[in-house]
Amino acid sequence: MTGAPLRGIGVGGGTASGPVARMAPPPALPAPRQVAADELPAETAAARAALTAVAEDLGRRAATADGEAADVLTALGMMAADPALADSAEAHVRQGQDAAHALAEAFAGFAATLRAAGGYFAERVPDLEDLRDRAVAHTLGLPMPGLPDPGHPYVLVAADLAPADTALLDPARVVALVTEEGGPTSHTAILAKILGLPAVVACPEAASLADGTPVLVDGTAGTVLAAPSPEQVADAAAREERRRRAAAASNGPGRTADGHPVRLMVNLGAPHELAAAAAADSEGVGLFRTEFLYLDRASAPGAEEQREAYRQVFEAFAGRRVVVRTLDAGADKPLPFATAADEPNPALGVRGLRTSVRHPGLLDSQLAAVAEAARSTRADVWVMAPMVSVPAEARAFAEQARAHGLPTVGAMVEVPAAALRAGQLAEVCDFLSIGTNDLAQYAFAADRMLGSLAELLDPWQPALLELVRQTAEAGAAHGRPVGVCGEAASEPLLALVLTGLGVTSLSAAPGCLPAVRAALAARTLEECRALAHLALAAPDAAGARTAVAEAAGGTG
Repeated sequence: MTGAPLRGIGVGGGTASGPVARMAPPPALPAPRQVAADELPAETAAARAALTAVAEDLGRRAATADGEAADVLTALGMMAADPALADSAEAHVRQGQDAAHALAEAFAGFAATLRAAGGYFAERVPDLEDLRDRAVAHTLGLPMPGLPDPGHPYVLVAADLAPADTALLDPARVVALVTEEGGPTSHTAILAKILGLPAVVACPEAASLADGTPVLVDGTAGTVLAAPSPEQVADAAAREERRRRAAAASNGPGRTADGHPVRLMVNLGAPHELAAAAAADSEGVGLFRTEFLYLDRASAPGAEEQREAYRQVFEAFAGRRVVVRTLDAGADKPLPFATAADEPNPALGVRGLRTSVRHPGLLDSQLAAVAEAARSTRADVWVMAPMVSVPAEARAFAEQARAHGLPTVGAMVEVPAAALRAGQLAEVCDFLSIGTNDLAQYAFAADRMLGSLAELLDPWQPALLELVRQTAEAGAAHGRPVGVCGEAASEPLLALVLTGLGVTSLSAAPGCLPAVRAALAARTLEECRALAHLALAAPDAAGARTAVAEAAGGTG
């Protein structure tokens, strides 16, 4: 008999059903074994051989992958091949530990260092833990952890997903994703949206799902129903087919059913994403992240390198709008030439636009490169500053950008102070763009990387939506467009609410736009406003999502 559904946070729209296939648990370490002096060379060799095997395995997988998947696997392989890691493992062996425990200790030491550093470095801890499991498995003669292969399509269930596994995930075999941990901005959530898979994260009760259990995953409602009835599966399949047909039939500019325009744009953050982004049926780029030019290097990129990178993007979007976000360094993106390594709390430190006070030349050279690239192409180039807190910052940035010949200048609203003073920001800027991921983090004092706080970071939180409403109304009062470029913009049902709140553009992963366009086309602006009212009046995120879904009849 079908019971109550398990509940989490829906991060990938649509529904799918299939049998559960669980990720294998990490290898269990055996009891520690004291290594005798004459065994030290062999044990050291075993530890080093395990790291080499892991690096080579990831290298082989990278060679067969494309784009971002290849980049992820290559980076992980380089981490496994780090000589410092092998040296640390050898040091533990020389203290009498066996190879498996020596590797575990070496990885634990590196993980502790990254965790203490916070931000971007702390985000790499799961990568290290995955590499540890692979190295330990090799040492123990066990298969390396990886995706299950039951020989048929399945619903992948895991505590969480490691980048090395998800990089080669085949959506023809994996029909849905369910994780016990994670949150709305986690790696799993982003992957699900890119691949168009229904997904539910932060669902701790998923630990009870055994291999082979049939489940029905609803990525819109955030539910996982075990042992669904044939009628439930058939109803869900019919809804999914209608949703897919509506998305496939949608094209052109975003519009509500009564013709109210909602500009639909793509997010872009790396060169390998450019071809797919440019090919998407969109009205341009709503968020062009430029950090890829600055990461993993000791010094800032030169003027010519910047101009060429920007020119390629602007040419690909000739005749369309491209909104460039200037360098957002700090917090999860530390740079040795722009940020301090000793900040006790980088997320609340010198990041985003604040770095221009310490290093004014970085922003000046970037604006000059953007302006020069814009002049040589036909793209409609806008530029905006990240992490604006007070109107004076927005005013100074706008003056600097316009001095370089960039006529359309905006500010990102990512902290509550900016939302509360959105009217004053709109007085000095030409547009505003809401980054819901950071805005949620700062509004709820909840670390985006902490899975246990995922519920607070749900973009359906009414308090977050209230900040969006205030910003949109302030923009409208000054005749300024207000967009949303966070993960919230990719969810069709939530797109209706954002439109009802007064948002004028939505920017998301290219694969999310057809469903968002179809959802908008099915509702009038007045209906969107009514849905927004329901969401704002709800007691929490789950209540908002449920109320809107019921009123909209499950759109999205």
